[in-house]
Amino acid sequence: MSDIPSFPYDILWGERHVLSVANLTRADGKEFLELAPKAGIRTEIESVELNSANETLARLKRGDVRGAFVLKP
Repeated sequence: MSDIPSFPYDILWGERHVLSVANLTRADGKEFLELAPKAGIRTEIESVELNSANETLARLKRGDVRGAFVLKP
């Protein structure tokens, strides 16, 4: 079996960051959410109907989505 050639992983799926929050407790999350506004952290969430998913993914690709979006049935 031959070796797999080396290449930059980020070109595979276009990922920017891989983060883990597996070591946080519920109390850690609650504490963070209480501190976040004091540190200037704001969350922006847009709910999108599932039947608009393709349009929303196109917006995401163009960079027209600020924050995160949530698909709802």
